[in-house]
Amino acid sequence: MKTLLPITALALLLGTAAPPAPAADPADTKIAVLIIDGQHNHNWRATTPFLKQVLEKSGRFTVEVSSNLKAGDKPGETPTVPFPPDLGKYQVVVSNYNGAAWPEEFQKSFDSRVREGKLGFVLFHAANNCFANWPEFNRMVGMAWRNAKFGDRLYVDEAGKEVRVPKGEGANTGETNHPYPVIVRQAEHPITKGMPKEWLHAKDQLMHNLRGPAEEVQVLATAYCPQTKVHEPIVWTVGYGKGRIVHTPMGHDVFAMSCVGFATTVLRSTEWAATGKVTLPIPENFPAADKTSQLPVEKK
Repeated sequence: MKTLLPITALALLLGTAAPPAPAADPADTKIAVLIIDGQHNHNWRATTPFLKQVLEKSGRFTVEVSSNLKAGDKPGETPTVPFPPDLGKYQVVVSNYNGAAWPEEFQKSFDSRVREGKLGFVLFHAANNCFANWPEFNRMVGMAWRNAKFGDRLYVDEAGKEVRVPKGEGANTGETNHPYPVIVRQAEHPITKGMPKEWLHAKDQLMHNLRGPAEEVQVLATAYCPQTKVHEPIVWTVGYGKGRIVHTPMGHDVFAMSCVGFATTVLRSTEWAATGKVTLPIPENFPAADKTSQLPVEKK
């Protein structure tokens, strides 16, 4: 698989003999990422290795995986650390998990570290389906796959105005499946800065009518849904105490995740959630308004 983003001169020199150097700039220090998987209604055994590879090939991250497996289940091919992991070793968690509740003490640790700004949090696609009975998780993710009675929904109208629909009104969460244009709504946010105003995402499930507390949500990008006929949030951040959280419903499978737009969004979201800054550039092969762009996927 080709490198997604340019490797820095420093990265090229790693491992070669050199005289002692001054302390590394924070932008040159790799960010410790933990992916949590192990249970899912989607193929986590395929998507986690792909996600790990994309993160590592950027040159910005080290990545470990912790799998909360069902009893008797076997781990995926990606090397794992025991579950529950020691969260103190990581700067950001990326969730590829949709399954049984995490142990209570681990939930408390996760919540406190995110709230205190010690741990960034990024989740994508069906990782928002779980933990309906965990109030702090619902607050962290803003909106998730829930029924209409669960919470509010947000969408953006044709005038670009954000609209809030109170809980109990409208439909339950659903999805369509097709390529769709993504419209950047916050062009100056570090994650989306430099992206085209509109870019075409590869065929993927488009979640609509997501529900939740929707508190301190900043919608960075939307996608027009032909079923609801409104612009649905597709990338957003959530303010949670001192924590930084990024949520995107994109990323149903490896094909959707290999969209350069999705991969770039996840890379920049992970860096921002961990550090509050983004140094990773927008690649030259980023999708255009009328053209998708795919990373090559290694065949096994």
